This record gives sequence, C-alpha cells and structure tokens, in this order.
Amino acid sequence: MGDIIDKIAWIHTKDGKILSTLSKGKSTYYIPGGKREGDETDLETLVREVKEELDVDIVLDTVEFLGEYEAQSDGAAEGVKIIMTSYMGDYVGELKARSEIDHFEWHTMSDIKKVSAVDKIIYLDLFSRGLIE
Repeated sequence: MGDIIDKIAWIHTKDGKILSTLSKGKSTYYIPGGKREGDETDLETLVREVKEELDVDIVLDTVEFLGEYEAQSDGAAEGVKIIMTSYMGDYVGELKARSEIDHFEWHTMSDIKKVSAVDKIIYLDLFSRGLIE
C-alpha cells in the first residue's frame, strides 16, 4: 500500500457555490483545510487551519461530517493517496486570505478544472447533492 496523506477540509457552500483558496505561488485551488499537527482531533485541525487560512472561527456546534474522499495526491509520487475528511459548518468573522493563502474564490462546477484531484471528487459529490451549481 502507498503512502497516505491525511487532511481535514472545510466545505463551505452558499448560493450554489463552494469556497476555494489559492495558495501563494500555486496555480491549483484547494478547499480550505490542511494536515493535522501532532495528536489533534479532526475538529481541532479544522478550527486551527480555517483560522490560519481565512481568519474566521468555526462554530463548533454547527459542524457536520460530510464525507471522506480519496484520490491520488497532486504533485506526489504515483500511489501517494490523499484522504480528505470533510466537514461543513458555520463560521463567525469576516473571510480574509491569511498566511499562505493568496486569495479565495467562490466556485461552481464550471471551475472544476482549477482544483486538485480530490477536490474534483468533492465538487462532483456536492453537485450531485444539489449543494453547488
């Protein structure tokens, strides 16, 4: 079995669009989130990563598990898989690009060519559920 990259993602949709971020110096968009540090729980990782990247606070009692998605990791050796454990939830504060994030966009299915392999799978799932256009 190949290596696994374990990531947590925040799926935030509104008006048929999904929030996606572009890191400085990159050309591929990624759903907000990232890798856990140490023995962090999924929720601790979610809260920390979203605060670091977008300067907002996740409202814990609104968080719901959406799904676990798996794909070949972009830019990694063949067989290196990313497993994206994904959650939806509300936030408080004003979205602002921070840290390594250059900017964010609201995507529909027409933007699927801009995103990573695992995000493509997530976009397709959200589209099938009627959450994005």
